[in-house]
Formats: sequence, structure tokens, C-alpha cells
Amino acid sequence: MKQTPLYENHLELKGKIIDFGGWALPVEYTGILAEHEAVRTKAGLFDVSHMGEITVKGQDAERYIQAIVTNDITVLTDNQIAYTTMCYPDGGVVDDLLVYKNNNEDYLLVVNASNTDKDYEWFKKNEFGNVTVENVSEKYAQLALQGPNAQDILQKLVTEDLNKIEFYHFLDNIDVGGMKTLVSRTGYTGEDGFELYFASEDGPKMWNLLLEAGKEEGLVPAGLGARDTLRFEACLPLYGHEIDRDITPLEAGLGFCVKLAKDDFIGKESLAEQKAAGLKRKLVGFEMVDRGIPRSHYEVYADGNKIGYVTTGSFSPTLKKNIGLALIETVYAKEGTEIEIAVRNRKLKAAVIKKPFYTKKYKK
Repeated sequence: MKQTPLYENHLELKGKIIDFGGWALPVEYTGILAEHEAVRTKAGLFDVSHMGEITVKGQDAERYIQAIVTNDITVLTDNQIAYTTMCYPDGGVVDDLLVYKNNNEDYLLVVNASNTDKDYEWFKKNEFGNVTVENVSEKYAQLALQGPNAQDILQKLVTEDLNKIEFYHFLDNIDVGGMKTLVSRTGYTGEDGFELYFASEDGPKMWNLLLEAGKEEGLVPAGLGARDTLRFEACLPLYGHEIDRDITPLEAGLGFCVKLAKDDFIGKESLAEQKAAGLKRKLVGFEMVDRGIPRSHYEVYADGNKIGYVTTGSFSPTLKKNIGLALIETVYAKEGTEIEIAVRNRKLKAAVIKKPFYTKKYKK
């Protein structure tokens, strides 16, 4: 398995290491529920150095990215970030990613770890014009500082006023303990917080610096288990679950980042046809009525017929309920509709409920 620059730090903290898409990463330290609660009420620190970073530079950088992703990046100002998907010609999702704009000729793309090589090949395959595309993932370590106390913790270590960084904006070359850092107001937990990008060799130093700075505010190291339950409660999609090669962003409820009015982009024709014809499948939230925990790929039934499957399911630490997301036939997607989840050869009652399950606490 690949190791992030913080592997030894995780071992020192007795993190439970698992294989996550070929990466040796901690699923938990003291426990998923405790780490989840810390992020919701105080703060948590995640090692996300496995994420991929790809730079796109050159005169045609904006035009090139615009032709590949579904969102409209021409509306971005310098130091602003866009969430987007990029699709195959048939509308299936290659990946979801963040586009960081330094200027019209300089962008940083942050992609999912397991998709980094595939995404890089996709960008190279569709390359045109005066652009240079480079996979720079090994140069970066990345930490996510998340939770209501995140700003107070990070503010101790920087001279810049962090209030100036709005949601989905960033500042580069900020000095954090002598380390040049890109600081963005983004995250994957539903809480306010920051993601920090810096030289990979500075990983252990930055990790220890932040944990020490956050002691009084209740900062704890958090693993992938809590990261998953946190993003799930906020209904943030995970590639391979809510979106993948066979699920379009429209079906996944990500129409806000599919700008069909913009010039041609890969997948536009298929997505426009799907929208015009009406969606046959839709991602919905549901709550278990019978006792049982839904899991990914469990089948969903209604009126005696299979109507879809669970994309993510879990006990919600915040809501104290068993809930899930499912991709089902649109006719059954209305709130209050009774459905059944096949759990270990038993069909258990559930009901469609409103998403997201947890109201996001982002800084406005």
C-alpha cells in the first residue's frame, strides 16, 4: 500500500490502518463516533494527502478545462474554487473535483485519490491548445482542519485574517509555522473549516503543529470512518457510491454544477437529452422504519419490485437514526413514500425523507 508522509504519525497515535484504495490510512484513532462528534462540536484533523493534484497552465487553460468539466469555470475570480464533475460522452461520471483558479492561465485541480491516474490520463487524452497538464500529487501533503473551532485554531498560526477567506475561496503562500501553504475554505464534513496544501516533506511538522495549537479547542485526529459518516450526513457524494461511470450527475442531484447553457463540453449532449426526457432514476434519502442498518448496494424494493439500490447507508451519529441514500426509480422518489431495503434476505420497511440529513454549517 502507498503511504502518505504522515504514516508514522498515525502509527504513533495508534491509528487503525486500513487499505483505502491502495493507500494505508487510519480509519479511526479513538473511535469513529467520538471523532465524528468532535468535528461536529469542536474540531477534527484529517490526513487527506492521498488526494490527487493536477496543474493546468498555459494560454488556453481556461478554455481547455471548460471543455472537459460540466460546471462553468469562466465565472470564477482569481483565488476562487468551483466544485464540478467531468463526464464521459454518455454522461457517466469520470470523477468529481475541485478547480482552484490562480488566474486564467494557472489552475490547480484536486481529484479523488483512487481516480488520480485515470483522471490524469483523461485530461491528457482530451488535451488541446497551449496548455501544460502535470500530475503533481507527490509534491503535496494535504490536511483538512474541520469543525466550529477550526478558524480559531488556525488563526493562532497565521498573520492573515482568516475572515477574509470566504467559502470556496483560497489564499496561497500563507506562512503556517514557517511552511508555505495554500489555505482554502473547503471541506468534506458539512462543517466550516479549511484544507491546507503544502510540501509533502512538511507533513509531519504541520500535523504536529496543528494538533498542538488546537489542544485547548478540543482538536482531535480523525480517521476515514468519521470522514465518511460526516460527509454522508451532509449528503456530499462519494465517487463509486453516489456517482460513478454508470451514474450521471443529474441522477445524483448535482444539476447545480451541470451548466447546459455553456459552450460544448464532454457529455453535454447526453446530459441535455437525459434532462429533456426526464430522469428515470433519482438519488433520494431514506430513514429505516424497521430495525436494521442499510449498507451500500443493498437492493431497494417497492410494490414487490426491485426499484434501485442503496449507495450509502449507516447509523447517523448526529441524528441517532439508521439512514441511507439510494438511487431509485423516480416514480418512488417523493418524500414519505414507503420502500423496503433488503437486509440479509429480509425486506425491512423504510421511508423516503428529505436531503440533506444534516444542515451544513458553512461560513457564508
